[in-house]
Amino acid sequence: MRQFHFLDATDRAQLFHKEPVELHRDDSLDLLAHGLGATLYIPATRDELAADVLRMAARGATSCVLCLEDAIPDGAVEYAVNHLAQQLATLYTPEGRADLPLIFVRVRSSDQPARLLGLMGEAAAVIDGFVLPKFSAAGGHEYLDAVTDCERTLGRRLMMMPVIETPEVMYHESRIDELLGIRDLLAAHADRVLAVRIGATDMASVFALRRPRDLTIYDVRLIASAVTDVVNVLGRPGGHAVTGPVWEYFTAPDRIFKPQLRESPFARKDDRDLRARLLAHNLDGLIREVLLDRANGLIGKTVIHPSHVPVVHALAVVTHEEHDDALGVLSAKEGGGGVARSSYRNKMNEANPHLAWARQLMLRADVFGVAAPEATFVDLLAAATDEDRA
Repeated sequence: MRQFHFLDATDRAQLFHKEPVELHRDDSLDLLAHGLGATLYIPATRDELAADVLRMAARGATSCVLCLEDAIPDGAVEYAVNHLAQQLATLYTPEGRADLPLIFVRVRSSDQPARLLGLMGEAAAVIDGFVLPKFSAAGGHEYLDAVTDCERTLGRRLMMMPVIETPEVMYHESRIDELLGIRDLLAAHADRVLAVRIGATDMASVFALRRPRDLTIYDVRLIASAVTDVVNVLGRPGGHAVTGPVWEYFTAPDRIFKPQLRESPFARKDDRDLRARLLAHNLDGLIREVLLDRANGLIGKTVIHPSHVPVVHALAVVTHEEHDDALGVLSAKEGGGGVARSSYRNKMNEANPHLAWARQLMLRADVFGVAAPEATFVDLLAAATDEDRA
């Protein structure tokens, strides 16, 4: 797998100072966590599920979650499990396939991983891991044990992504004890926990809320405070990657607030049409939330529509200035530390305080590449959303 694999060599040479590396399913969890990017959730009942997975991968999605939980009506669970097994089996080849994204299954109960693998036989090789919903300190061990048993059966690593979304995490008086319990529970499985996901929709439901399309998740203070504590307890350096909560809107028929995208970056690139398309699909809100995710220590994003993927990935490309700053920090640290003016002459870089940031940024630079000095988000998004290519 490689981010922006669909661009031709000429486009890549123009857009990237350093191109994305190729990812493999047995790479380190740190590298793969950064490579998740926009994780596309797809209901397991989709008629042409296998074709959808291939189509989205061809358009740039590098990870997807096939959902057997909240996306499925209660009365359709049995059908969904069998349908999912049949569809995924069509993606299997004994020698493996390079055109598949990372494939995860969001199960509804702890018995479903073994059930699904039993239905699929050797074709279960296409499953990279499981998303574990409503994960809690009290009941999470059932999911962890179930996936561990499946690993023994398959004889290979199955990655896990627990979802933090229960009332115990939302209620102020129980939150920290619950998160500490989850941290202790995950500690024994750290070599297989790819990332911790945040279930913002379920979090909001605890208080009968739904985030409006004109606001980011960080404007909903009840959820924002929980996200902060999840990162604080579970996402510290040396802990787990924590992914950005779902963006659930994809059109914007009416607006209360002004658009959140300045016109000038698009005007300079003579691409006002791209800005108009982003605004029409409410993607200016997504752009703002992704930037706030990153500022708050989150990696990647849960998305529910193909139009979200290129936006998240274009924003994930490391700018030439960021990369230069990180290199300066790492070089200064090797030289004994201290502070220096950035090569762009617009900020100071301190070797010690900025070191952890620089190391994290280098992982993202490996996965998503480094933009050429003159390339902007507008250039990257225009290339990724080329309608002729799509």
